[in-house]
Amino acid sequence: MSGKRILVGEIGRPHGVRGLVKLRSFTADPAAIADYGPLTDEAGTRRYGITLLSEGVARVEGVADRDAAQKLTGTRLYVERALLPPAEEEEFYLADLLGLRAETEAGALLGLIRAVEDHGAGAFLVIEATPELLVPFTRAAVPVIDLRDGRVVVIPPDEIVVRPEPGAEDAA
Repeated sequence: MSGKRILVGEIGRPHGVRGLVKLRSFTADPAAIADYGPLTDEAGTRRYGITLLSEGVARVEGVADRDAAQKLTGTRLYVERALLPPAEEEEFYLADLLGLRAETEAGALLGLIRAVEDHGAGAFLVIEATPELLVPFTRAAVPVIDLRDGRVVVIPPDEIVVRPEPGAEDAA
């Protein structure tokens, strides 16, 4: 197989001195991360044998000390999209949104979805446009997701302008 790969986890910092690592799982059941098939790098060229030992701690096959574990910090783990179970109705994989057309309610093209990112305050869509658009990934801002036709409908929120309180610049 050499199709689309889906991000399912990330190796974190070492845990102890025997090569164990912290593991962040992005799967519905975090303990089932290794059940979806071979875990690889994004290109699919390197495989990682992962054994989950406890919540958030794992052993990586071939890694026996802290130094080797440290070298894997930040390694993202992927599986072949075809190996994942089908999404339920009204559900989808975020990776399936990449490349979809983002359109207005009237059908005007805004751009293509380049990424779905989440930096802690909630997910947002990154839409390739001039200038690039960042749209909150909420039902209000993205009311329609049509995977069959390869599009989403976007209602960008009004721009939010935060004005400083009078005298705030003097207090600094």
